[in-house]
Amino acid sequence: MPRTTGTYRVSRVGGAAGEDVRAFVPAPLPPADPPLVLDDRLSALHAEALTAVGKLGVAGAMVPSAQWFLYGFVRKEAVVSSEIEGTQATLQDVVTFEATKQAERPDDVRDVCNYVDALTFARKEIASAKGLPLSTRLLCEAHKRLMRGVRGADKMPGEVRRSQNWIGGTRPGNARFVPPPPEVVPELMAQLEKWLHSADALPPLVKAGLAHVQFETIHPFLDGNGRIGRLLITLLLEHWGLLKSPMLYLSLALKRRQQQYYAHLTAVRDGGDWEGWTAFYLECVREAADDGVRAAERLFALLGKDRARLIAHDSVTVPAVRLLDLLPSNPVVTLPLAIELLGVSKPTVIKAIEALEETGILKETSGKRRDRVYAYQKYLDVLTGE
Repeated sequence: MPRTTGTYRVSRVGGAAGEDVRAFVPAPLPPADPPLVLDDRLSALHAEALTAVGKLGVAGAMVPSAQWFLYGFVRKEAVVSSEIEGTQATLQDVVTFEATKQAERPDDVRDVCNYVDALTFARKEIASAKGLPLSTRLLCEAHKRLMRGVRGADKMPGEVRRSQNWIGGTRPGNARFVPPPPEVVPELMAQLEKWLHSADALPPLVKAGLAHVQFETIHPFLDGNGRIGRLLITLLLEHWGLLKSPMLYLSLALKRRQQQYYAHLTAVRDGGDWEGWTAFYLECVREAADDGVRAAERLFALLGKDRARLIAHDSVTVPAVRLLDLLPSNPVVTLPLAIELLGVSKPTVIKAIEALEETGILKETSGKRRDRVYAYQKYLDVLTGE
């Protein structure tokens, strides 16, 4: 028998000439009547996902610098989470923009860069004793950064909505799903926040998945809910100590199964199928963690091989080796950027770049004689799966 996961509230949208709309108001977490219990299948999936996440954490801790993976992994998650919402920017577009401030798709690139800014801000706040805790206020501040200067910037960035929104369709009356009416959203977010900080017996990894569904169902903002909802999972995994840094790019696994993703969200709202969602989510976590481990292993091997080759090269210089060590967090560089990073003279940097080009580590991508752009292409290819 399906559990009841909420109630419907009928309200008038659009005034006298408008229409009556049935908006869904979710019940507070955790699931009840019956409660969510991890049976043998869910327990096995949880154990597999937790083991995979643990291996990913070990992979991140085994390298000399966390930036070897973190820069690329965070941006990959930002790119794919934005792709789910329809943007077209690639990882190459984003890292090139960060190095040159130029982009062929500036609006889409800004969407992705804003996601990175929002995540960076939220992590810093949570880590600081004087920062904001994981809360509605924190998510609002992250949302403000997500929507800054992009499409949707006119839709109350950083503020919980004060009007009815909907998903699918052209209006609430023909929508695929209508989230709760605006007057109950603050209370629903307060309930979610309270549950996140409660001593609920469910495992933290499972709790993060439930919180994502609840957030998406509440849909507290006029735009950007999907990205903030996926960012919430990332923040919770770090906040609860499952990962020390945001190395899990879960959005890729969700994007591979995008229709299933939406179908499971709907199944929770319509019939209370939290078990089906939890199984799907844990499978995605395991898959994403395995993806991350494989990428980390390949990047570690690539950097070791390239470092050995560079050191053995006749034209190697200390600045060239230093620049190689900086490439994982600056996989696209220009001459001015390299000068800034190394803090040495222009001729010294030119020699360093030449050594990295001659060993096949850097590749010139602009085709220009001046204002040239160099990419650590093999590093980017690992992250994009090419």
